[in-house]
Amino acid sequence: MARLRKAATVHQPTDQGKVRLYTLEVFIISGPITEKFAKKNPVMSRTIQIRGDQTLEDLHHAIFDAFGRSDEHMYEFQFGKKPMDPKAPRYVLPSAFDMSEDNPPIGRVDEPTIESLRLKVGDRFCYWFDFGDDWWHQINVEAVEDKVPKGKFPKVTKREGKSPPQYPDEDE
Repeated sequence: MARLRKAATVHQPTDQGKVRLYTLEVFIISGPITEKFAKKNPVMSRTIQIRGDQTLEDLHHAIFDAFGRSDEHMYEFQFGKKPMDPKAPRYVLPSAFDMSEDNPPIGRVDEPTIESLRLKVGDRFCYWFDFGDDWWHQINVEAVEDKVPKGKFPKVTKREGKSPPQYPDEDE
């Protein structure tokens, strides 16, 4: 994976009152996927548009729904050089924020807006879902637009490949 950009810790929009639209391409890069499924679906990605005033928690729900998941699990977003980068700035669930650890999180998923992360086209970051099955996703920032059309966001605008079963023992 290419070098990931470190996120800012500021949690206010960069331009007062201005809301941007972010287009993010979310790829599954690892998880409990069978070889048979992977051969039929070499790329599993979803393109999601999200408003800058929405949060990482909103992005989690969009990814969860976009890949057809049914059971909630712990998750976090990481802004390091690669997945599991021990020095990566991390945003975690509120219930995990106060846990003492080697790399304490810099924030909670329900607090920063997407805009406050100061993402730019070409930036990449990671989403880790289900710490037991270890579903890893790479998120690429594809576009940042100054105008947000009317409609409900976040929303999926493109799907490539089928959604793998959430649990490896489910039928394909």
